Amino acid sequence: MTTSSLILFNKPYGVQSQFRDDSGNPHTTLAPYFDDKTLRIAGRLDATSEGLLILTSDGRINKAITQPPRAATFDSSSKQGKTYLVQVEGVPTEGQLTALADGVMLKDGKTLPAIVQLVAVADLPVKLWPRNPPIRERKNVPTSWLMLTIYEGKNRQVRRMTAHVGLPCLRLIRWSVAGFELGSLGVGEFVRVHLNEERRQQLGLKA
Repeated sequence: MTTSSLILFNKPYGVQSQFRDDSGNPHTTLAPYFDDKTLRIAGRLDATSEGLLILTSDGRINKAITQPPRAATFDSSSKQGKTYLVQVEGVPTEGQLTALADGVMLKDGKTLPAIVQLVAVADLPVKLWPRNPPIRERKNVPTSWLMLTIYEGKNRQVRRMTAHVGLPCLRLIRWSVAGFELGSLGVGEFVRVHLNEERRQQLGLKA
């Protein structure tokens, strides 16, 4: 029986989703956190985004998580979604939430239908940690939190989606990927998960 595993990592703000940096970029890389040279990233996060990053040495797992669905056969019930906790500037209207859920037209095409919910801070699935540096705050301008699940991976997609409907993104935390959740992992912490046969089948992996 094949044994597969992956790593769930709570990526801190300012850390790049790569192990080497030859460009002189001031952002930190993953190198201080992992010494396993066989690990590959299954779905990158921007340096300015936080939360769940999945790493694996198994190319089949990587492909199962990162390969986006075809729009022509899209079915959210059978695809590997990614859920983000998104702090936005302003209070969303029903129209803005509907637009995000239906899909918005970006420069590289219309986004697939998404699941979006306005959430109170107390109802977020994770206890928020302080961000360094803190988000920018404007007096007399409220902020809100959304839970947004998408089924594709356009570049900086969530930020562009919320900006498109007039809700600038202030903070972005990835909560789950393909059914794997951040859980109670602290910032910079990780855990290795061994996949049983049921989980392998959910990812579409054969024995």
